[in-house]
Amino acid sequence: MNGEIITKMKFPSPNPNVQLWVITYLSNKLKVKGLLAEPKGEGSYDGFLYLRGGIKNVGKVRVGRIVQFASEGFVVMAPFYRGNQGGEGNEDFAGDDRYDAIGAIGILRKHPMVNPHRIHVFGFSRGGVMALLAGIASSEVKSIVTWGGVSDMFLTYVEREDLRRMMKRVIGGPPTKFPKRYVWRTPLYELEKLNSPVLIIHGVKDKNVSVEHAYRLEKRLKELKKPVESWYFNDFTHYFPPHINRDTVHNLCVWMKKQ
Repeated sequence: MNGEIITKMKFPSPNPNVQLWVITYLSNKLKVKGLLAEPKGEGSYDGFLYLRGGIKNVGKVRVGRIVQFASEGFVVMAPFYRGNQGGEGNEDFAGDDRYDAIGAIGILRKHPMVNPHRIHVFGFSRGGVMALLAGIASSEVKSIVTWGGVSDMFLTYVEREDLRRMMKRVIGGPPTKFPKRYVWRTPLYELEKLNSPVLIIHGVKDKNVSVEHAYRLEKRLKELKKPVESWYFNDFTHYFPPHINRDTVHNLCVWMKKQ
């Protein structure tokens, strides 16, 4: 069953107020791994799905980042995606690995410390497209935040010459040859199905994921009269200075809890 936890092992936590676990769970019959963070205080918490960027060893789930969000008062689930860190299968760059994210939402819903009606989804970089796809598939998600997030896989192929070889290998070819495979990976075509308010965070000088991804997402959501808020940072790239990063994390968590 998707989202069923098979194993759960304690993982050293840098924060005494947050308990960490490496879990193995089922996603399309594959055993996929991820990191689960729980605040140690008793009570009912909002669930937080953290969807990382990159692929394979680029952009791995960082313990410090997960603890940072858990410290804001969330139970956090961060999939490693299939094929990574001992998990079965092969990462699919916003293809079938979307089911790893959808299954992780199920884990949060069933978690004894989580209010099942308050699950939020956060995606950074490539995780942005994953967050939108997961939100489209899971209509009860309370809110979605995409930070420096991809929204258009066609645009990623055009902009990122350094990723084209990987994209052709993983997706099967270029968008000119397999447009349907890129449409399937591009949530802009399915935003009618999205019920969650969306917060877009993007550095205008971002060279990894251009701000055009954010503009296209915002424009489409507004055309559909979907609730959307945008925080653009004119002076920043894909990575924010540490103090701005910390403030932005706190502010987006406050925004989530208001939804």
